[in-house]
Amino acid sequence: MVPASRDVSGVARERPSEAQLVAAGAQYLEGQGYRTYVDPDHADYFDLVARKGDEVGLVEAKVGDARTVLRQALTRRVWGDWVAVLLHPPRSARSLEERTRERRMSPVGVWTWDGATVEVLRPARRWLSEGVDDPYAELRARFRGVLDALDRGEIPSGLGWDGVPGSVRGASHGRRFREWRLDEPLPDELRSGRE
Repeated sequence: MVPASRDVSGVARERPSEAQLVAAGAQYLEGQGYRTYVDPDHADYFDLVARKGDEVGLVEAKVGDARTVLRQALTRRVWGDWVAVLLHPPRSARSLEERTRERRMSPVGVWTWDGATVEVLRPARRWLSEGVDDPYAELRARFRGVLDALDRGEIPSGLGWDGVPGSVRGASHGRRFREWRLDEPLPDELRSGRE
């Protein structure tokens, strides 16, 4: 059973699930012209990936745990051009936006969902300024290639993948690798249509 919370009128409300937040975020981004991928790795490492052309954005969603979702967003930034957090309840998102304003993590977008509408409290921004060398450019290019392979059907539906190459494990807190990891070519036996 979903825990209930109380609004200011004292009326009990059902607390949304993280899946509902992700679905709302996907709908919002699709309305902005993005193609979305919900849990594309089937490992819950990436909650929501959005793509428009070569631009890749990441959205991490949480119900009520602003500190954890911010940490997740910061560690996943190596894979996307921008990253945002999507929080419920709105007061958690507003508090996070205020606490991180004018700080080093201010490029992280802060969004909230009130059960009906996604509200952008702070837009997500690119991490690096023009002309600054991007230490993760190769990883981002690799990730775009993975999304291309997903779109072409070359990665089987349901294949568990994730991973952070050893070179950035510290930046992304590492993970145990599943069937396949992002820093290696997809083995022939894992490609769709192969035995």
